[in-house]
Amino acid sequence: MLEKIREGSQGVVAKTILVLVILSFAFAGVSSYLGSNTGVPAAIVNGEEVSANDLETAFQNERSRIEQQLGEMFNALAADDNYMNSIKQGVLDRLVADKLIDQAANKLGLRVSDEQIKKAIIDEPAFQTDGKFDNDRYLAVLRQLGYQTTSFRNMMRVDMTRRQLLNAIVGSEFVLDGEAKQLAQVQGQTRDIRYLVVDSTPYLASVSVSDEEAQSYYDANLAQFMSPEQVSLEYVELNVADMAKNSQTTDEEVKAYYDEHQSQYKTPEKRLAAHIFVAATDDDSADKAKADAIVAKLNAGEDFAAVAKTDSDDQLSAEQGGKLDWFEQGVMDPAFDEALFALQQDQVSSVVKSEFGYHIIKLLDLQASQATAFDDVKAKIVAQLQEKKALDVFYGLQSKLADTSYEIPDTLIDTAQAIGAKVQTTELFSRDRVPAKFNNPELIKAAFSDQVLASGMNSDVIELAPNHVVVIRMKQHTMAGTMAFADVKADITERLKQDKANESAREKAAEYMAQLKAGNNTLTDATLIALPKLGRFNQDIDQAITDKAFKIAAPAANSVTIDTAALATGYAVIVVDKVNEAQGINDNLINTLKQRLAPQYSEADYRAVIATLKADAEIEYPVAE
Repeated sequence: MLEKIREGSQGVVAKTILVLVILSFAFAGVSSYLGSNTGVPAAIVNGEEVSANDLETAFQNERSRIEQQLGEMFNALAADDNYMNSIKQGVLDRLVADKLIDQAANKLGLRVSDEQIKKAIIDEPAFQTDGKFDNDRYLAVLRQLGYQTTSFRNMMRVDMTRRQLLNAIVGSEFVLDGEAKQLAQVQGQTRDIRYLVVDSTPYLASVSVSDEEAQSYYDANLAQFMSPEQVSLEYVELNVADMAKNSQTTDEEVKAYYDEHQSQYKTPEKRLAAHIFVAATDDDSADKAKADAIVAKLNAGEDFAAVAKTDSDDQLSAEQGGKLDWFEQGVMDPAFDEALFALQQDQVSSVVKSEFGYHIIKLLDLQASQATAFDDVKAKIVAQLQEKKALDVFYGLQSKLADTSYEIPDTLIDTAQAIGAKVQTTELFSRDRVPAKFNNPELIKAAFSDQVLASGMNSDVIELAPNHVVVIRMKQHTMAGTMAFADVKADITERLKQDKANESAREKAAEYMAQLKAGNNTLTDATLIALPKLGRFNQDIDQAITDKAFKIAAPAANSVTIDTAALATGYAVIVVDKVNEAQGINDNLINTLKQRLAPQYSEADYRAVIATLKADAEIEYPVAE
């Protein structure tokens, strides 16, 4: 729980397996400690309830966490009820695991004293100011998160008790040097191989598939031919971009807009600056004295560029005689900016102080602001005026769209007439294959909602993009089911032809393998490709060949090992000539692998404990009647 508080107050992200496990406690929220809940519980673990309120609070917390992590991508995922249900099931599984850990800790007699809780609160950085416990901050953080001091202490007691058990399970895991070294040897091993690919493509022309074979495959694999739920929509659309194309503007309007907004069509004044810089130190008076001495040199007639080269602390610009770059107003430090734009060309400023130090600034050159010709911006102004006029009409029509589609919910004809549009339609589509125009999470959710599908009503107004809205209703709906044999026959036939061609390639590969095992190093009509020092992560050949090459047993001295590997379109014959030991294994690599393995071992330990506790527990998931 302290990690949860710290994350809320300081933004720290826990990364270790132990903390990830402990943080799952925070999903339960405060509801389980403040009074009792009514209704059907989400689960009953050895007689103890996980309430529906606990689950809902935890689910919303997890939902918010994922949304914050994924950003806009989450909206598309949230539109899929199956995905959100899987998230909720995962949260319930964690709550059940927490309950099992709590019960195990209690059975073992693990306890946390009031003094331990007090010390944990005092030592928690989230409740400290300048490294010391701040009671006002402590109370403020609890209020911000909606906790009472008593309920918070109770949660800490449960959390710290659970932590005792988890530390014993997860925190005690370690990795031996020998384990890490063995992994390094396996991962770093290379093999000298030779291989030959037997492509199945040439065999496709000689194979055929009968209707009976296709039908038999279909009957035996019906699960492969399930069609998803699909919907076809009617819709009425309002889009400012489309409306703007029909907006009319006159040349007089365009010219008047140009004259009234001259400032928008001017290039800003730019100034080429140089400076001599005195970097800030701990002794400001000495810095100022150095800058004044530089000004004295310039006043005595010394060349600005020469002084910059010898006295400026900005080494990069000093090499260019202090020259910086062209600047528009408002780009540089405010004090520097104000001084630069107050100078005449070739004029040098007095000493200017910024947050970085002291500057003596010279204006080398300037480019005056210039107006862009009317003809150069006319098309842009026309588009702006068209959009403005369209927007003025759009807002009124949007209200009509919303009102009419709501008042007459069983048709879109009246809605279309009210806004001067037409009812359009889409083809059938599933959740996973949405037309690009409508690939919007809110529209997908609405298209498959009870309001549209079950009730047959118009949807609410859906925003597809800024100033682009639509109202939809169902035109046709098909439930998920098995596709007809006629619709998938062609695909099945192609699949079975490929399988038969692959089988012919396998038989040919078996012939080559037999020749090689008989001691024939030269094949009758093919040549093996040699590939020395093949690594496990080689990207130059088919991964199936690499995987098989490292599964084949290492050859004995003066011998080879041979096998075949199935490819997507054919087979490969693989000869392993030699196994090469890993190179470059050192202490740094072993320590890195140990750090990588330890969390994996800890997570495996945790999952094993939870699995054991679940196996011995009575867990019910009541269903509301």
